[in-house]
Amino acid sequence: MISLKRERESDVDDDDSDDGVAPKRGRGPAVEDRRSRHCPYLDTINRSVLDFDFEKLCSISLSHINVYACLICGKYFQGRGQKSHAYTHSVQFTHHVFLNLHTLKFYCLPDNYEIIDSSLEDITYVLKPTFTKPHIAGLDKQGKLYRAYDGTTYLPGIVGLNNIKANDYANVVLQAFSNVPPLRNYFLEEENYKGIRRPPGDIMFLLVQRFGELMRKLWNPRNFKAHVSPHEMLQAVVLCSKKTFQITKQGDAVDFMTWFLNALHGALGGTKKKPSIITKAFQGSMRIFSKKLPHPDLTPEEKEAMLLTEEYQEQMSESTFLFLTLDLPTAPLYKDEKEQLIIPQVPLFNILGKFTGNTEKEYKTYKENFLKRFQLTKLPPYLIFCIKRFTKNNFFVEKNPTIVNFPITNVDLSEYLTEEAQATEKNTSYDLVANVVHDGKPTEGSYRIHVLHHGTGKWYEMQDLQVIDILPQMITLSEAYIQIWKRQGSSDTNSHTGE
Repeated sequence: MISLKRERESDVDDDDSDDGVAPKRGRGPAVEDRRSRHCPYLDTINRSVLDFDFEKLCSISLSHINVYACLICGKYFQGRGQKSHAYTHSVQFTHHVFLNLHTLKFYCLPDNYEIIDSSLEDITYVLKPTFTKPHIAGLDKQGKLYRAYDGTTYLPGIVGLNNIKANDYANVVLQAFSNVPPLRNYFLEEENYKGIRRPPGDIMFLLVQRFGELMRKLWNPRNFKAHVSPHEMLQAVVLCSKKTFQITKQGDAVDFMTWFLNALHGALGGTKKKPSIITKAFQGSMRIFSKKLPHPDLTPEEKEAMLLTEEYQEQMSESTFLFLTLDLPTAPLYKDEKEQLIIPQVPLFNILGKFTGNTEKEYKTYKENFLKRFQLTKLPPYLIFCIKRFTKNNFFVEKNPTIVNFPITNVDLSEYLTEEAQATEKNTSYDLVANVVHDGKPTEGSYRIHVLHHGTGKWYEMQDLQVIDILPQMITLSEAYIQIWKRQGSSDTNSHTGE
C-alpha cells in the first residue's frame, strides 16, 4: 500500500501541476500540452466494460484518494505519478487512457498529459449525469425509448436494479420513490440540497448524496447499459443504519422504507416543525381517539368503577403520518374439494374502514391496553399504504396471504376525513402509481414492484434486473405490501410545495 505522503506528492491533480502541463513558476497561465488534443490511444477505450456504479476505490490499495478509472479494462487505480498504481498498470498492460473519478479529467499514462477531446463527453455524463430544469419538466410528458451503448433499449426511470445478494427489499422501495415526481425532481437537481449544512462528523448526509446520484443514474437517457447497480447507495444504507439493513441479508421493505423516509427527512434538515421534500410529498395528519381499558383480571364491579374515573375517559390527539398501516382480517383456513387452501380476498375499502372514526381497535402494550379509533384530517399529495401482512412473535413470522382488491384509479378517501377536513380538502381522489409485492414465505420470499410510467401511461413490473410491461388488471392479483397513490390534480413540478 502506498503511503499517504507519497500519494499526495505524486498525484497533485486539482491544480494540474503534473509533468508536461504546468509551466515554471512565475511564467503566467498554464500552457496546454500539444498532445492533449491529439491522443493516439482514444480508439483503445472500451465503453462496454465501464461501470461507475461501484465504490470509487483503488482495486489494489483500497484507498479513496485520487482514484482513476482505466478506460480500457474498467478497473480503478490510485494516482498517476511514477510510483502510483495507475502508472504501473499503464506500463504493465499498455492501457493508456484514464479518467480521474473526482475531477472528471482524462489523462494519458505513462506520458502523463491531460486529454482534451469532445468525444469523451458521453463517458463523463455516465459518471455524473446532470439534468436541466426544462429536461426535468419534460420527463413525464413523453415516453421515448433510448438505446444504451450495449444496444438494449430502455425507458429512463424504468430501469432494473441489480440484486447484489439479498437487497431486493431495498431495491423496490428505491424504485418506488424514483417514480414519485416531486421527490425525483428534487433529487435530480443537486443544487436543491447541495447547500444544506450538517453538524461536523454527521454521516447521514451521505444518504442524500447517494440517493441523488442513484436518481440521476436511473433517469439518465444516455446510459451505457439498461440497468443500474445500487451498490454505493446500499453501502450508505448499511453505514447510516449501523448495519440494521444489510446487502447480504433479506430485510423487510416496510421497515426499510420507514427508516429511509425518516433518515432522509432528518438529513435534509427537516424536523417536526421544519418541512423537507419528504414531508411535503407524503405527510398527512390524523385525529386519534384513545381510551384506556381496565386490566382484564379485575372483577366487573372494579372495571365499572374504573371506567368512571378521568384516567379511563377517551382522549383525543392530533398526529402526523408519512404512511397509513392497513390491517388485514385474519385469513381463514378454508379448503376446497381438492384440499387446496383458498386464498381469501378483501376490498380495499373494507380495510380503509379503520379510518372512519367509528372503528375501534384494541392495542396492547407491555403494561396497559387501549381502544383506539382514527380519522384523517389532512391528505398528502402522495399517500402511502402499508398492508400489514406479517405478524411477528418470539418464535416465528406468519404471513397473511389475503389478496386486497383495489381499483387502479379514482379511490375517493373523503369518507375517512373529519367533517372540517371534508370542507377544506378540495381533491380527495387518488390514482395508484407504485405497488410493491411480496411473494413466497415470510423470511425467504422475494420482492417485485409495479410502477406507472407517467409519460406513456403504461405499467411495468420490475424484479431486480428484469423489466416487463404488465396489464393493469394483473396488478390487483398480487399480494400487495406497499402502495403509493397520487392525489388527482397534484402538481408534479419542481416547486416542492407539497400543495
